[in-house]
Amino acid sequence: MQVTIDSHSGFCFGVVHAIETAERELLEKPILYCLGDIVHNNMEVNRLKQMGLVIITHEEFETLHDCKVLIRAHGEPPGTYKTALQNRITLVDASCPIVLTLQNQIHRGYLEMLPKKGQIVIYGKEGHAEVNALMGQTKDTAIVIGGTNDLAKIDFTRPVRLYSQTTKSVEGLHEIASMIRERMEQVSNGHPVDFEWSDSICRQVSNRSVQLTEFAARFEVVVFVSGLKSSNGMVLYNVCKSVNPLTYLVSGPGDVDRKWFEKVQTVGICGATSTPGWLMEEVAQEIQKIND
Repeated sequence: MQVTIDSHSGFCFGVVHAIETAERELLEKPILYCLGDIVHNNMEVNRLKQMGLVIITHEEFETLHDCKVLIRAHGEPPGTYKTALQNRITLVDASCPIVLTLQNQIHRGYLEMLPKKGQIVIYGKEGHAEVNALMGQTKDTAIVIGGTNDLAKIDFTRPVRLYSQTTKSVEGLHEIASMIRERMEQVSNGHPVDFEWSDSICRQVSNRSVQLTEFAARFEVVVFVSGLKSSNGMVLYNVCKSVNPLTYLVSGPGDVDRKWFEKVQTVGICGATSTPGWLMEEVAQEIQKIND
């Protein structure tokens, strides 16, 4: 049985940067606090916990003083930086550069919309850490829509600036933008509409859908490795499943079932942007044991 690991799968550069930053800090000091899971993968989080990383909530963050706290790739709202200043907390900022650029864009858009009584709309997953940070750039006044079913939240008679969580699909964003413009034009009575949108989606993430479509089609069985809390992982798993029905989701080698590989000659292993390479290697080794 031939087992192949997808070379394009694994951490995106934003996650790599955050983890390398954490590892570097932990070499200097045996404890480092991190606001939320550094990555949506329990096994990688546990590995870093063993090195001294301590995952904390925002409520716990408020009680800390005179220490170091890591900001993960998702970024943080302005309130986090204000609390750090008040509590003499040194922030180790590992926010993804693409996320930081988007935060700045949304803040400028928010200031532009204030005198116009316009609306900031964010296409994203409500409650997601990145979206929470983006909301902070608008003093939590932005409208979050997860899909076309949420369009009723928008007042189409008022100006709109549309942005997107960096890990959403390009196709979904284009569809949302088209529908907002169409509905604004329907109520404008022929007047020009004040609508602009920005494509802030990370191509390193969005391009993986295309890559995985091609990858999943090459094998009899596909094993997708991802933490169950990873929204990106669930999206990409479904991409593989739509191409190859014999796609199985695992969190680690312990989830592998030997029944999946009976009379199978080719197996592909892939994962999310939050899946470490070493974990896909361990899954591959477990499958090889079954084969042996």
